[in-house]
Amino acid sequence: MRTLYLRNVPDEVGERLARLAAREGLSLSAFAVRELSDTARRADNAALLGDLPDLPVSATAVVADLEADRRRR
Repeated sequence: MRTLYLRNVPDEVGERLARLAAREGLSLSAFAVRELSDTARRADNAALLGDLPDLPVSATAVVADLEADRRRR
C-alpha cells in the first residue's frame, strides 16, 4: 500500500475534515482514505463514457419520450 503525506492543507480544511470524520466515527486518516477512494473511482469515467456506443438518438427525442411517459402516469 502507498503512503501519502499531504502538505499545505489549510487549517480550516483540516478542521472540517476532522469534524466530518468524527461524525462518521472514523479517524481522520480512515475518513480521508474513504473519500479519496470514492474520488479516485471517477478517474476512469471519461474512458467508460468514451467506450459507449454512439446511438443515433437526439436529446430532443429523449426529452419528448420522457414527457410523454410522464403524461401517461
